[in-house]
Amino acid sequence: MSGTQMADSPVDVLNPQGAGRVVLVCEHASSFVPASYGGLGLDPAALRAHIAWDPGALAVAQELARLLDAPLVASRVSRLLYDCNRPPEAPSAVPEESEIYRIPGNAGLSAEERQRRAERFYFPFRDALAAAIDAHTARAGPPAVVTVHSFTPVYRGAARAVEIGILHDEDARLADAMLDAAHGVGCGATDVVVRRNEPYGPEDGVTHTLREHALPRGLANVMIEIRNDLIASDDAARAMARRLAGWLNAALDAVGGAPAEAGEGAAWARR
Repeated sequence: MSGTQMADSPVDVLNPQGAGRVVLVCEHASSFVPASYGGLGLDPAALRAHIAWDPGALAVAQELARLLDAPLVASRVSRLLYDCNRPPEAPSAVPEESEIYRIPGNAGLSAEERQRRAERFYFPFRDALAAAIDAHTARAGPPAVVTVHSFTPVYRGAARAVEIGILHDEDARLADAMLDAAHGVGCGATDVVVRRNEPYGPEDGVTHTLREHALPRGLANVMIEIRNDLIASDDAARAMARRLAGWLNAALDAVGGAPAEAGEGAAWARR
């Protein structure tokens, strides 16, 4: 979706009638910036780089949607315009810098302009995801919420050893079960480095979608981070999706379908 035009909506809902056990989310699916924003003052190479989106994440999420028969809610614009995994009050929702890059088109924005960005890009995404979860609950029962991301192998000059991160906030049920599946005998994980809450964790503000949509509903949830060199081709992305689908199915079997009671997040936390 890196070159996909926004058209009349900043959000795509794929496979909306999916009846599997999961609703998938890809907040950073696209690097697209409408022409009216002047490329945010960045050159085309920067807008193709990981600062603008999560390379490979959409391809993995699309294959997961097929394998799991899951609805998929995906942003159609760059996270540099608005990061749909951040609330409007977060400075990083419309970042003035990302890694080593300054974002000239985001510098010194007024509160009113930041609000316009949220209204144009974030609120439609938020509302579409809420509607997808509610529709799935009515149609097929409460789903797990699974967000799909990718990360760069080298960040600020430091190489990252982790290859797949399994992230969670207060509710660690699905993450615990996925980590058990990933490290279990016969699950095909011996050739990858899988870690909890790496390379990011809730303290970095990356679990907003889970906090906004899953925790209040008591839904099992997890955020998956994949090092983007592992999903640089379509074939690699499909292979990764098959691996993750196996872990997710095993984890969902272990967790069960019943949601926890909303508001009891502390009771779910891994101690």
